[in-house]
Amino acid sequence: MGLFDKHLAYAQAYEAIRNAGADPFNVKFEQVLSPTEGIIDGRRTILLGSHNYLGLTFDRSVIEAASAALHDSGAGTTGSRIANGNFDGHRKLERELARFYGRKHAMVFTTGYQANLGMLSTLVGRGDHLILDADSHASIYDASRLGMAEVIRFRHNDPEDLYKRLKRLKDVPGERLIVVEGIYSMLGDVAPLKEMVAIKREMGAYLLVDEAHSMGVLGEKGRGLAEVVGVEEDVDFVVGTFSKSLAGIGGFCVSNLDGFEVMRVTCRPYMFTASLPPATVASTTAALHRMESDPGLRQRVMNNAQRLFDGLNAMGFVTGPTCNPIVAIALPDQPVAIGVWNALMQAGVYMNLALPPATPDARPLLRASVSAAHSDEQIDAVLAMFKQVGETFGLIDSDVKRAATA
Repeated sequence: MGLFDKHLAYAQAYEAIRNAGADPFNVKFEQVLSPTEGIIDGRRTILLGSHNYLGLTFDRSVIEAASAALHDSGAGTTGSRIANGNFDGHRKLERELARFYGRKHAMVFTTGYQANLGMLSTLVGRGDHLILDADSHASIYDASRLGMAEVIRFRHNDPEDLYKRLKRLKDVPGERLIVVEGIYSMLGDVAPLKEMVAIKREMGAYLLVDEAHSMGVLGEKGRGLAEVVGVEEDVDFVVGTFSKSLAGIGGFCVSNLDGFEVMRVTCRPYMFTASLPPATVASTTAALHRMESDPGLRQRVMNNAQRLFDGLNAMGFVTGPTCNPIVAIALPDQPVAIGVWNALMQAGVYMNLALPPATPDARPLLRASVSAAHSDEQIDAVLAMFKQVGETFGLIDSDVKRAATA
């Protein structure tokens, strides 16, 4: 038996996907022209799957900050935060994040994945209980495996099921940490956070909200779902990433809880990873300031999302339940999903393809990530391509076709 034989089923499935056309998991961007356009296979392509929500990857202030830090402080830190990798810029970024969220403490991680991995595996341990939404991101599940806490799953976005599971722990020793997401990355739906906060209060648990996809998008100030529903004081920990609205890479956690700073010497994914390069720290700080100074970015991304969401639904496509910058389109089976993805690529639209078992309900999905930088013309061009592809694959019935073209 070979080392990779245990992955044989995945290898065969992957080969079948590649044989159907372009490889959706290994797309090469020959050139990125702007936040919304690139060159793929020699074709000018609309980028509709980049999570570049505020379109800041080419923002002048962000690029200039990165360039200056690169020249002033070098290409990398070559060390972890507890060794030689703790530069003034890292501490400044943490202060800015704490100020932005109105919290006492902030920790910056090298990736958003590590932020979840580090916090969840360290906050709770043996004898404690980690209560997860069933549709949690892979980084949350991986963190649950790294830690020693008992892991309990509740049905996705189901406060009643969460309450039942916490109630069973009423007389059981140990801390309880509930983990939910602001916007879920597959369908773009949001957590019923107000109801979950009420349960958290009643049952004496702690609450961590992953706002990776909602930071910069939701809320008057862009602080995410907790800001929208007015429960920020009841959220004990906010985790997020820099790789979406802030156009870089890295992750963070903010909190008001006293004693939080001990995490710097107990959290292994923080302690034993080289810290972010100075250029990334500087560009992220600049992007945070840019996001704060221009609330119109949030309005533009939501307007663009609404335009795409409404247009797809009007044609008869099945989307996620909520209009957010993640717009998911459910397709009937894997061959159709792969065929539609390839057809859109040939037409000049790049999106993400998500296949079971990664999807919540075993349906394949196409996922759009809308940006504030998309123009109305680009969104309309995408809708026109969807109409053509939808008709080709028989995904739009005749009545909807006539209504959409009337």
